[in-house]
Amino acid sequence: MTAVRAPAVAGSFYPADARQLCEAVDGYLAKAMDSGETRLPKAIIVPHAGYVYSAPIAVPAFAALHKAADRVRRVVLLGPAHRVAVRGLVAPSVTAFRTPLGDVPVDRASIAALSDLPQVTLHDTPHQDEHCLEVQVPFLQRILHDFALVPLVVGDASPDEVAEVLERLWGGPETLIVISSDLSHYHDYATAQRMDASAAAAIESFNLQGLDRDQACGRLPILGLLSAARRHGLSIRRLDLRNSGDTAGPHDRVVGYGSWILTEGGKDDIAADDTDRDQSIRPHADRLLHTAADSLRYALRYGPPPKIDLGKFPAPLSEKRATFVTLRHGEALRGCIGTIEPIRPLMIDVVHNTFGSAFRDPRFEPLRPDELPGLELSISVLSPRRPLTFRNEADLLQQLRPGIDGLHIHNGTRHGFFLPQVWKSLPAPEDFLAHLKHKARIDRPLQPQEDIAEVFTAWSPGAVTLDRDGETTAAHRYN
Repeated sequence: MTAVRAPAVAGSFYPADARQLCEAVDGYLAKAMDSGETRLPKAIIVPHAGYVYSAPIAVPAFAALHKAADRVRRVVLLGPAHRVAVRGLVAPSVTAFRTPLGDVPVDRASIAALSDLPQVTLHDTPHQDEHCLEVQVPFLQRILHDFALVPLVVGDASPDEVAEVLERLWGGPETLIVISSDLSHYHDYATAQRMDASAAAAIESFNLQGLDRDQACGRLPILGLLSAARRHGLSIRRLDLRNSGDTAGPHDRVVGYGSWILTEGGKDDIAADDTDRDQSIRPHADRLLHTAADSLRYALRYGPPPKIDLGKFPAPLSEKRATFVTLRHGEALRGCIGTIEPIRPLMIDVVHNTFGSAFRDPRFEPLRPDELPGLELSISVLSPRRPLTFRNEADLLQQLRPGIDGLHIHNGTRHGFFLPQVWKSLPAPEDFLAHLKHKARIDRPLQPQEDIAEVFTAWSPGAVTLDRDGETTAAHRYN
């Protein structure tokens, strides 16, 4: 077997001349901002358009591979089938992938190891004109020293089928997984921003149901990676999120691009990642608080909560995020309702939970207009939940960060959920966990084989205090 897969989009998506291609790739990499990532990547998600459009968004992820250049010997490269309809995942029969920079060997042994999986087949036609894998290879050639490729085009497959393949190829530090995907396609600039922000939130929260078909052409490879990554306890970090209108195209018909890095990290990295994720919404703290207060006043006057036009809000407030809204009179709780999964855009979720806290908390009667004076409204925006790997309950207690971590424990039939604010009344980790287990009706030590523990953080834009008419009389920041 000597067949080599020839480049299909050299000269259109990227330069066909080797010297010009080297200069282009190296130039993009030289401009990449340092991600500040100290951990070696296990996987990256990068876009696959022509370099002039998407390379500026992809390069931060590729640049993060420099520290792994001597380690990586195998790259598992997955992307969507654009030109040929296929079932499952399709590997080529060739021995190498060629670019103007030379040939990269295909890891035939790894492909052979997949031969018993019914969703994996061999066929060269889907690869012949496919661009999504090819455009990534020159960047890998300029960064990695000596590697083989496992190229797989994904067609009609389930996320579980993709995850099963990735599990088979997961390997150790010698294996890097690269997922090739663009985001929204051919919408106006503002619509694309909203759609891509929502897609990013789903990706970053490992929300397998939150990524719609029209939000990412590589949706299935992404979901397969997220499924496997969650089982392995990987954390994810966004490096860039823009569209072709930001790089080299007009604003009336754009394509969205994002890049992410997934790493094997410990608890000390969680707070920094979550802080970075919240940076985009921090400038809009007042907008969150005052819109929530306005929605409460509206509901008291008219009955239902108001409808929210996301087009009138900044794009970060359209990201799908999980939130809690808490109402208090002084130290006395008056209502608290929230969502633990990011199922709605942030601004809509806040309005929904404001209404729930005021009128649907089963512990309280519906809020009355005469209770408005002095009512404090606060919001918590949850980070994506991250699974904790623990040997036993004592090990789990050691990993908890008092005052920082919220905790969700569940075993399929029973679950309990505490926000980080609960640490104020239960500052000892043993008490915190004991009360949460009681809430979940789990009366035995937690077992890693049976129970799942997930941590998260919560950022608060602060609180507002209302007067009789629902207007804000005071606003203050918690952080």
